[in-house]
Amino acid sequence: MLSNQELLAHIPWGLVADLMLKNHWQLATAESCTGGLIAAACTDLAGSSAWFERGFVTYSNASKTEMLGVDAALIARHGAVSEEVVRAMVLGTLAHSRAQVALAVTGVAGPTGGSAEKPVGTVWLGWATPAGVTTEKCVFDGDRTAIRKATVRCAAIQLAALLQQGRT
Repeated sequence: MLSNQELLAHIPWGLVADLMLKNHWQLATAESCTGGLIAAACTDLAGSSAWFERGFVTYSNASKTEMLGVDAALIARHGAVSEEVVRAMVLGTLAHSRAQVALAVTGVAGPTGGSAEKPVGTVWLGWATPAGVTTEKCVFDGDRTAIRKATVRCAAIQLAALLQQGRT
């Protein structure tokens, strides 16, 4: 049996599942700082094979280029944790899958790796729907686990909102 906290964590993904099924769409994900936690949250739901198409874990810069087609020069110019790179990641996710909807995340989960410009907790998220691409920068507080969990939750909440707002 799920605890109340675990149940609340699943609610946004359940809504995403319902909206994906309603539209007969598939979802694909690309994850850097979350290392597969988003794909795991999706596939934790029974019946997810009806709407979850695939997940890419692109933790290294090389994997972003090799698996998603993100231009290495783009990463060198803007850094892996940037709007430009998350936009390329989410578009690459669509291009390298059969999904109609995609989401991507890249960030600094810590405890090291932050800078004055991109402190620990900085995360860029991107969502692609048939209506276009949306990106958002978040700065989450807490330790590595808290930052990664907050990223997973934010990704679901915003995707559900985009799907509900008719941005699809």
